[in-house]
Amino acid sequence: MSQLKGKGLTRRALLSRAMAAGTLAVAGAGFIAAPDAAWAVEVSAISEHEMATLLQMARDIYPHDRVGDRFYAIAIKGYDTPEQKAMVAEGIAALDAAAQAAGHGNYLGVGWEADRVAILRGIEDSDFFQTVRGGLVTGLYNQKEVWPIFGYEGESFSQGGYIDRGFDDIDWL
Repeated sequence: MSQLKGKGLTRRALLSRAMAAGTLAVAGAGFIAAPDAAWAVEVSAISEHEMATLLQMARDIYPHDRVGDRFYAIAIKGYDTPEQKAMVAEGIAALDAAAQAAGHGNYLGVGWEADRVAILRGIEDSDFFQTVRGGLVTGLYNQKEVWPIFGYEGESFSQGGYIDRGFDDIDWL
């Protein structure tokens, strides 16, 4: 079997990690990948653990079961920069410390969404949380590929506005 990026991780090892993780495979070769979809995100400034934790945090802040992880990964990729590295490292360390205080290994090890949300509520006034939450609003919802999932057709000006395009077609009022 060939090695991935010379890091000693075989394809078989990657797949076994993916199956064990359930949703994300956190690999040591500088990326995280989905076991059930064809996407991966490379990390350069922050660690794989930090990127995976940001991804889980994003899902917990704006939970949408029908929105795939790849859209959340696109939304948080902007935090993988040297300028954001210290803020992300400190924020993830705070999340992991709060998870350890609650009896878990780290934030990713917290199995129940309600428990993760309780941890997030404990840091919601921090600059880290507010920065990530604010960035997700545009980073997630400005992706045109996500719009059909929510039933949003996009802007209406170029199509003549909303008045003649379903503005008054609700029948439940």
